[in-house]
Amino acid sequence: MFNFTPLLGAQSSSPASQSLLEFDGGIQILIDVGWDEDFSVEQLKEIERHVPTLSFILLTHATTAHLGAYVHCCKNFPLFTRIPVYATNPVISLGRTLLQDLYESTPLASSIIPTEALSESAYSFSSALEGGKNPSILRQAPTQQEIADYFVRINPLRYSQPHQPIPSPHSPPLNGLTITAYNAGHTLGGSIWHIQHGMESVVYAVDWNQAREHVLSGAAWLGGPGTGGSEVLEQLRRPTALICSSKGTDMVKVARSPSKRDEALLEMIRATVANGGSVLIPSDSSARILELAYLLEETWKRETSDMGSASPLSNAKIYLASRTGGATMRYVRSMLEWMEEGIVKEFEASAADQGRRNKGAKDDDRAAKVPFEFSHITLLERKTRVARMLGAAGPRVILASDASLEWGFSKDAIRSLASDDKNLVILTERVGELGAQGKGLGRYLWDLWNRRSASPGQDAPSATIIDASGEQVPLRTIRTVALEGHEVSLYQRFLASQRQRQTTMGGDNAAMLETSADVFDDFSSTESESSEDSGYPYRGKALNATAALQHARNKLGMTDAELGVKVLIHRKNVYDYEVRGKKGKQKMFPLQAKKRRTDEYGDRIRPEEFAPKKENPVDQKNSETNANLKRQKDGEGQGGAEDGESDSEPEDDPDKVEGPSKVIIESESLEIRCRIAFVDFSGLHDRRTIQQLILLIRPRKLIFVGGEQSETLALAEISRIALNANTDSASAIDVFTPTVGTMIDASVDTNAWTVKLSHSMVRNLHWQNVRGMGVVAITGRLTAASLDSPPIEETDTPAKKKVRLDAPAIPVSSNKYSQTPILDMIPANMATAVRSVAQPFHFGDLRLADLRKLMKANGMQAEFRGEGVLVISGTVAVRKTATGQIEIDGGAYGNVDARNGDAATFSRVRRQIYEGLAVVAGG
Repeated sequence: MFNFTPLLGAQSSSPASQSLLEFDGGIQILIDVGWDEDFSVEQLKEIERHVPTLSFILLTHATTAHLGAYVHCCKNFPLFTRIPVYATNPVISLGRTLLQDLYESTPLASSIIPTEALSESAYSFSSALEGGKNPSILRQAPTQQEIADYFVRINPLRYSQPHQPIPSPHSPPLNGLTITAYNAGHTLGGSIWHIQHGMESVVYAVDWNQAREHVLSGAAWLGGPGTGGSEVLEQLRRPTALICSSKGTDMVKVARSPSKRDEALLEMIRATVANGGSVLIPSDSSARILELAYLLEETWKRETSDMGSASPLSNAKIYLASRTGGATMRYVRSMLEWMEEGIVKEFEASAADQGRRNKGAKDDDRAAKVPFEFSHITLLERKTRVARMLGAAGPRVILASDASLEWGFSKDAIRSLASDDKNLVILTERVGELGAQGKGLGRYLWDLWNRRSASPGQDAPSATIIDASGEQVPLRTIRTVALEGHEVSLYQRFLASQRQRQTTMGGDNAAMLETSADVFDDFSSTESESSEDSGYPYRGKALNATAALQHARNKLGMTDAELGVKVLIHRKNVYDYEVRGKKGKQKMFPLQAKKRRTDEYGDRIRPEEFAPKKENPVDQKNSETNANLKRQKDGEGQGGAEDGESDSEPEDDPDKVEGPSKVIIESESLEIRCRIAFVDFSGLHDRRTIQQLILLIRPRKLIFVGGEQSETLALAEISRIALNANTDSASAIDVFTPTVGTMIDASVDTNAWTVKLSHSMVRNLHWQNVRGMGVVAITGRLTAASLDSPPIEETDTPAKKKVRLDAPAIPVSSNKYSQTPILDMIPANMATAVRSVAQPFHFGDLRLADLRKLMKANGMQAEFRGEGVLVISGTVAVRKTATGQIEIDGGAYGNVDARNGDAATFSRVRRQIYEGLAVVAGG
């Protein structure tokens, strides 16, 4: 059984992606925890509902659309951190820097507490909501260390490495389920996931790119041994279901080849900077920005060295504005093995050349080329530096986060550059809409370009520049202010209810809610109201909910009678309490003893106690001076600070609010006078590529998600015609286009029926084991249900079942008998005729790499030669065809090795192959 449910990103203009896969036995897999720039918790309700039943989580890309809500779920959903998560190393590292940039750049990422949550926590204080209006109180934002800790939990995987994941504590057994990540292109470390469970083979391929780029290699669909890249990998061929994205497949007129795309972008930049204008290129802060940064760096380096001052680019500076740009580039420098082969060889050759020059090197020798250590791009990680750069004169090219123009430094840049018609904004991807908020600024600009540059009924051609000519576009201004009045108590009650929920459900994040942000909570430091020595007559986890509820109610304002003996500590000027006749806690002074937090290694360490001592003002000034001198010596080309500014200088943000806060969203109109262009740098497959590959993959079921409604339905219709062109209706391939929340059954056994095996049939079964699965051949005769005894109702109690089994059979009407047919042994007089019809066949998949190990273990020589051919002892060649069949050639047939008396090499190889497969006999 295989069921698929898109939770987000199906026939939707929102780019967020969330998918739920369900297999036999209650195994549930969540793929991607995406979010869009609206940051609405309404989009995460389905994930929260499924958390107690999830087995594990897979992440595909380090983008907001694929893991933007990961930290939010870890911090706010009980039990979520107990679910194992799997991703590649680049997705883990770049995803960490992306979300650190996100939470530092926009307060909306912390998410607004919904009105329902405030109403539930307020109990009878619903009047505090001022007539039901949401005061837009923000949740606690995770710290940078918390974000890093959440990503440390993720289990790293490598490409083409089959792995059997560990299920969550509340998950059923996985029964040999295997996951394998393959290169998806599009982003560094992006994955196509292959999931194998029993007979179900599922390929999840959302957002992939088959074309090679400067930094990224193409998706790993093709490249089977001996096929010359014309056949799909065997592991990805003929899956039970192929889940593929349809995003961007309707943009057929836009140039997609990397060479045309690069040249179009560079021509626009040259023309703009030659005219004295500036260019803004909004992009994400960790994925596609790598391709753009590498292209600009190489172009500036080539043209300034070849043409010198004659090049129009020589007078223009390049800036990369991202709060975590430096950390992102440091991570990328250690990930060369994940990049395209050409760039790896380029850096290796540069390092080898530098090693040869070092023997007689001089100070003026050219330094070795270090990956992503820029000499022409300046990194900007501070808002003050970005403001200073925008206020300076002269042409410049700005790479800024984010592509949606809703957060990050790109929003500040568009405000500064929009009023000058010499400037140019180059959009690099079609931005999605923002859920309930509709269009954001990035989507408005894309729609404006698409509307003005396209002819009626046609798509917009590439490399078209339009003049906005005073177009008015809406812009959201977001600022935070401290809580005041009734909002403080409302926020207190919400935190109390969250602690109760975390403690009751056994979450790991209850302690994280007790931070310095809860500045108004007098009792947040205590973990429990009772201790081991409290006089309470009961113990155990059964009291967790009661204790948490009592802890929460104490914050909500209770009468003296309700408080009981706790009135001595919760009320001022109260010094006595009547304890005669009282029981339990009511007869003792309410001592609040703090429990010592421990783990498996002993007392839990508090990192803040080991923080380094702060430097005094003199030492700090000296260290900043030394850092400034070093940066001036190195030059600002290495991403250093401008004007000798130190990276250690704290961010001067007057709008930043410490402690609990709320968000105020204001709408304004921005007049756009600059020019707008679009060059597709999204790095996604187009319609032509997916049509060609689907015919080679030949999935049994095809599911399209991840695109807008029009392009999804159009691509599905084209694929349906192509796949079923030469197929009769009985064996036609199903193509599904589910909407959000719609579950579809894509099992391979959709047309299966249930039968019962007779006792004689079960006794005569001969099972064979192939890679952990039992295989058996059955030849029998189907008969009607047995009428020997009535069935046992499943709804009966155990006592009733026992009585019925012990009692004699009682005749009942035939309509209550089991209707399941029975498969029984074939009578002896029919066995010969049936055996002549059924033919034996082999079941299983033997890898040549495993066969090579077996041959070496038996003392034979085995090595790969040519295109995937295994040569054994120099006489026998074993190869695997494109259809998965194994061919053996060569050897001395029937000869005997005189040294050991064993069969010849050919016979030994054939025997090993048969032992690795199951010979399923028909008779």
